[in-house]
Amino acid sequence: MLWKQLLEIYDLLDTASASGEAVCEYLRGIDPQAQVETYPLYGKMTREGVPGKTDMLRLLIPGTQGKSSGGSAPTIGLLGRLGGIGARPDQIGFVSDGDGALCALALAAKLLDMKQKGDRLEGDVWIATHVCPDSPTVPHKPVPFMGSHIDMRQSNQEEVSEALDAILSVDTTKGNRVINHRGFAISNTVKEGYILPVSSDLLDIMEITTGELPYVFPLSTQDITPYGNGLSHLNSILQPTTATKAPVVGVAITAQTAVPGCATNASHLSDIENAARFMLQVAIDFGRGNCSFYDPAEWNLLQKRYGSMQTLQGFGALPPEENED
Repeated sequence: MLWKQLLEIYDLLDTASASGEAVCEYLRGIDPQAQVETYPLYGKMTREGVPGKTDMLRLLIPGTQGKSSGGSAPTIGLLGRLGGIGARPDQIGFVSDGDGALCALALAAKLLDMKQKGDRLEGDVWIATHVCPDSPTVPHKPVPFMGSHIDMRQSNQEEVSEALDAILSVDTTKGNRVINHRGFAISNTVKEGYILPVSSDLLDIMEITTGELPYVFPLSTQDITPYGNGLSHLNSILQPTTATKAPVVGVAITAQTAVPGCATNASHLSDIENAARFMLQVAIDFGRGNCSFYDPAEWNLLQKRYGSMQTLQGFGALPPEENED
């Protein structure tokens, strides 16, 4: 269970003065040796005429057989994707879009607590997200999106590491009309421009941790291409796949109705807790080699028959557009 961690992290984030340093202090309070860092990222100009800022936060939790300690166990990345945790001054309070950061940071707290109590995972776990209480909003149909002070290429550069062997990307995904379920859903595995079959191992873990039938959300080719190419995207949940060769699966926190990312009092802790427990179990099993995101034999056959699809990880024949989604 991650209820304690969710409540404590939520209390840290639900404030106009939320910061990466406050979260780091909280995590070091759990484990004084925590390998956690935070630093500011500056990006687009705000309407006040100053560069917008967010606090990047990154954490490495070494495994007993992890690569950071000279072992060979695979490394998983747990990325909390979002525009911001708040949309001040337009909105007051924590916004729905912040659920991805809340989930990732609760996982960080839980894993550190487990480590202190003697329950260490075999593989390394990399957790990254960012904390911004005053992100802009963006017009979008069917509901407004949250924007960000930084662009997606900045976010990917800071959050995605070459050491990662697989990535779970958790993001609020309520601003649509194609996932009509309250809770969370997972995506197909996406790797180097290919939308691969849904991992049966991940479906098994989802069934076990939720006690319910699994939900899978639909993807289009456009959803796995970079922001800034002029095409519409479901949201940013699969953007990490544009910056890595590792397989990426989206963990979408969902709703039955279309909910704006900038809506306040629209976060459901029970849904976030379910998603976090699922991600925790995936991290445990992946580090042990008991969870696969894709079939390597089929991947190799795809490459031999159809070649590379890495062009979809870039901007193709046209340059990036000035404005991102």
